[in-house]
Amino acid sequence: MSKTFSYSQLFNFSKNIFLKIGCSDTDATTAARSLLSADLRGVDSHGVARLSGYIRLWEVQRVNATPKISIVHETPSTAVVNGDRGLGLVVAPFAMQVAIDKAKQVGTGWVSVRNSNHFGIAGHHAMMALQNDMIGIAMTNASALVAPTFSKERMLGTNPIAVAIPAGEQPAFVADFATTTAANGKLEILQRKNSPMPLGWALTKEGEPSTDPNEIKNGGTLLPLGGDKEHGSHKGYALGAIADIFSGILSGANYGPWVPPFPAYLPMPEHMPGEGIGHFFGAMRIDAFRTADEFKLHMDKWIARFRSAKTIPGQEKVLIPGDPEREMEAERMKNGIPLLQPVIDDLEAIGDKFKVVF
Repeated sequence: MSKTFSYSQLFNFSKNIFLKIGCSDTDATTAARSLLSADLRGVDSHGVARLSGYIRLWEVQRVNATPKISIVHETPSTAVVNGDRGLGLVVAPFAMQVAIDKAKQVGTGWVSVRNSNHFGIAGHHAMMALQNDMIGIAMTNASALVAPTFSKERMLGTNPIAVAIPAGEQPAFVADFATTTAANGKLEILQRKNSPMPLGWALTKEGEPSTDPNEIKNGGTLLPLGGDKEHGSHKGYALGAIADIFSGILSGANYGPWVPPFPAYLPMPEHMPGEGIGHFFGAMRIDAFRTADEFKLHMDKWIARFRSAKTIPGQEKVLIPGDPEREMEAERMKNGIPLLQPVIDDLEAIGDKFKVVF
């Protein structure tokens, strides 16, 4: 069972909750916009369903609602940002804007972030570059739930990578993906629906394949993109490692099994080598390589040719990365965002706690 709510209803509610924990009006707006971008694009695991998780992190003082976000090191094209334990939903847009501003000046901008928290969906931040005729890149590390190929130990997060590329007449190319076969949020959705998960998503704590979506709660692990060695899991493992190194080691954040967990009730890892969660952002001005008009003309040609690729019998069309999310956003802006009853109950409980009507 689900009920549908308008974007404005959920945006206003989320913003008011962020205001209640002490965020400035600007930060509350930024956080709510980041959060709701997930629901609009159909990534329901990372939208308002996570609001209570952010609040619990604030309650245990792992999130600072009034951070002094700062650039602690920079060159003309690079910077390191200290998020001061702020909401990743706020820290990430700040850092991405720094990358964009640097790209405006010198062609490209690259920003690593430390001392942050969960930043929502990577695609939202990468897409900030599009309106500037730039390619945007965003990635983050996350708490360890993923076993490297041949292991049963949690060593990496789902560590998403997003790349947004502008086009002309065609909509932008937006690839936004976890480096695991399935993100943990998809398991959470299956848990709410009481449905099994496909084989190849996770292992038991003993390292055996499983279809139980509660496996992570029981000490199991997620699998890298590919599932097993025969299906290319070593490549998913490598992608997750790249995101971890760029986000964590390059910035001075935590990395590998030391990244702080999102659930506030879980203990922090021992002997943490860095500060908070790390992110990495890039912005590349198209005209640093060729004129933007030429590039977008050829992006249109690329997209059109791929759309016209011959399909397997029974399949309708070839999709371009970003198509499903863009179509979902248009549909949900028009007809509303569906929420499962457990998420509604959760939001009502938050509203009662802060005296904000849901």
